[in-house]
This record gives sequence, C-alpha cells and structure tokens, in this order.
Amino acid sequence: MTCALDASAIIAHLDPRDAHHTQATASLLGAAGERLVAHPLTLAECLVVAVRAGRGADVEEAIRQMGVTPTMVDGASPLRLAEMRVATGLRMPDCCALDAAVANDATLVTFDQRLAAAARRFGIAVLPG
Repeated sequence: MTCALDASAIIAHLDPRDAHHTQATASLLGAAGERLVAHPLTLAECLVVAVRAGRGADVEEAIRQMGVTPTMVDGASPLRLAEMRVATGLRMPDCCALDAAVANDATLVTFDQRLAAAARRFGIAVLPG
C-alpha cells in the first residue's frame, strides 16, 4: 500500500501541540512499512513556518526521516490538477495532495474534511477513517 500525505498530516505528526498529533502519529504507525509520498508543493507547504523560524533544514530532515518521498510530477499533472480544481473547488495545494494520491493509487492521509470528501468522490481511501 502507498499513502499520500497531506500537509495537515505531516504537520500534525511533527508538532506534539497540534490537535491531531496523536491521530496523525497513529495513522502513520499504522502505515509502517508502507510507501509514504507527498507532492513537492505539499512538502513546501509543510516547511513554510519552519523556514520563518530558521528551522527549515531541520524540519526537512524530520520529514525525510519519516520516510516521505516526493512524488514525481509527470507531463499530465498540470491538466489533471486543473481538472481537479474545477471539479472540486479545492485550493491548488489540496489538489496537489489529491493528485499525489490519484497518481500513486494511494490512500490519502489528511485531516482536511473538504479534501477527504473530494478524495472519496475520486474513489480514494482516506485515513484517518
């Protein structure tokens, strides 16, 4: 199984003060041994606050230590993303997370309820359930 991670899941896992930390960590532990991917834009979104605090490289390393690898963006990605944006009304960063799940036939790990609902409409399994 492959899990595509949304920024909400990565951030929650890395921040013990996040309201979803326990649930994010449990979801990731449940996916132990599975392939973890995230869209490059999702990874950049996770790093913004850390970069502002002068900790970008540390958080980037923490994400790498989680075993998360960036998804490959293919030539069809721009059109797929535009179609997802029109079909769902989601913001582009959320479409990127959804595209990572679709392109990798992956389960999407997210705490964003609008994104989770859109993923289910695309036939994508969502964690936490």
